[in-house]
Amino acid sequence: MDILGISAYYHDSAACLVRDGKILAAAQEERFTRKKHDFNFPHHAIQYCLSAGGITAGDLDYVAFYDKPFLKFERLLESYLAYAPLGIRSFIKAMPVWLKQKLWIKEQLKKGLSFDGPVIFPSHHESHAASAFFPSPFQQAAFLTIDGVGEWNTTTFGTAAGNQIQILGEMNFPHSLGLLYSAFTYYTGFKVNSGEYKLMGLAPYGEPRFVRLILDELIDLKPDGSFKLNLKYFNYCVGLTMTSRKFHRLFGGPPRQPESPITQRDMDIARSIQEVTEDIMLRMARFVRQQTGQSRLCLAGGCALNCVANGRILREGVFDDIWIQPAAGDAGGAVGAALLVWHQLLEKPRLADNEHDFQQASCLGPVFSDEEIAAVLKRKNAPFQQLEKDEIVSKTAQLIDEQNVVGWFQGRMEFGPRALGCRSILGDARSAEMQTMMNLKIKYRESFRPFAPSVLAEHVADYFDIHRNSPYMLLVAPLATNKRRDLSAEESAMAGMDKLKIQRSVLPAITHVDYSARIQTVDQRTNGLYYDLLRAFYQHSGCPVIINTSFNVRGEPIVCTPEDAYTCFMRTEMDYLVMGSFLLNKKEQPDFDDKIDWLQQFDLD
Repeated sequence: MDILGISAYYHDSAACLVRDGKILAAAQEERFTRKKHDFNFPHHAIQYCLSAGGITAGDLDYVAFYDKPFLKFERLLESYLAYAPLGIRSFIKAMPVWLKQKLWIKEQLKKGLSFDGPVIFPSHHESHAASAFFPSPFQQAAFLTIDGVGEWNTTTFGTAAGNQIQILGEMNFPHSLGLLYSAFTYYTGFKVNSGEYKLMGLAPYGEPRFVRLILDELIDLKPDGSFKLNLKYFNYCVGLTMTSRKFHRLFGGPPRQPESPITQRDMDIARSIQEVTEDIMLRMARFVRQQTGQSRLCLAGGCALNCVANGRILREGVFDDIWIQPAAGDAGGAVGAALLVWHQLLEKPRLADNEHDFQQASCLGPVFSDEEIAAVLKRKNAPFQQLEKDEIVSKTAQLIDEQNVVGWFQGRMEFGPRALGCRSILGDARSAEMQTMMNLKIKYRESFRPFAPSVLAEHVADYFDIHRNSPYMLLVAPLATNKRRDLSAEESAMAGMDKLKIQRSVLPAITHVDYSARIQTVDQRTNGLYYDLLRAFYQHSGCPVIINTSFNVRGEPIVCTPEDAYTCFMRTEMDYLVMGSFLLNKKEQPDFDDKIDWLQQFDLD
């Protein structure tokens, strides 16, 4: 039985094909259209999923859409009516899209896919909950879903066992942790639904001096993690911005202009809202543990991508174990919707062993053969060296040890926002210069942003204060004390961006200014080739850790095809590209005319 799950029309549209309960394929639309966070109907992602399954739309048994469009439309109308005549500009802007597209999913499916079978519409947070539990390794668990807003829900919790999930409690719009965090993302000059992870990365540079102000003025927070926002400070209910003039007066000025210098005040605001967010999520988790009695927790929704908060929930022992959907945002709703049909609607059994999940390392996207890669390289007149199978990892490990930056394109593309060793840019975590160099010359992004380490799973506790696997880069943990440097009095006194100048550990390129790291553990069972690479690097250098960042530059999605990878390689200052069996040396490549014009969009100062 084939079930197609679809998410669309808010951000990160995606499709997923589930066959007899197994996730066969899943991908975000942005990877095909090259439009970051593409929210349009995922025609390309759907076509990929059908192709991966060897079927056409007419062969599908069910299609599941990740939320209820009419209920979401009801929330919009009620919100506009409640604030009328305020919000008329937002209303006029929103209505044509709803009336033309968003309400007519069944009709679009029939027209675009020639599908005439049953279409199922679970609620938004049901889809999140299903995406959190059904691929998890747990036989039973509590779940917590936190995001901006679905139809009305902004937070739900409940229990899940076997093939059933049950929502026990909820919070509703406009009181939303996701929208609160996005309001501060907007206020500090980053893009909503895209820049929240920048705010999280900026937080350790600041001091939490606005925490009391946030708790006194913006939010009425209860011990169980529920809260109400003081809506006079926000404009997202019906406006075109996230924050109001009252918010700006409260924090001493208008929102930071995008790309303008980041001030200490911006850093302090980021630190403050991050601490408030962690406090709220911890309170919610403790309440869910108390209400459900479950010892394991599954997380989804956009707020579950706040890996600092996730790490605190784990470290503080609220639950014995947690599992987070790698595509925790709206893209993952496609997975949840399809699995919900299979397990809950059709009552198909589910087996779990409490150890291994069913996400398949989230490597669920397109794969390309050596023949397909070679055809692209020949069209580009790109010089290359073809490596034997055992040479791929040994040569790449040597190049990283020699301080080269290497593009790594292997196997199936990852599903979700993180590169996990299939569409990655790799570097030496021991280098004091690598973090700054990769940010400014490879990724063309803000210098303050940290890089994540990939570490052999069996060595994670040797370098980090964590004693479990973290395969999806969704947990932040401190660096082990014995891997840190003792700082001088002068270094300890540094503030703001000056903290970047300090070499804090034996792995300076992945050590954030608060000694934390967003960890990816790699084991042989889930990603054998990438594991072999780390193992070869360990044998070559004595270090089981490398930098792993996504194969893209700022403003673009992670690469999908060999052509995408070659273009990104040529536009940046990467030294080598390892794509399938082929090794490309940047110095040997022909001139790339597109590079200079394309670089104009970045302020590299």
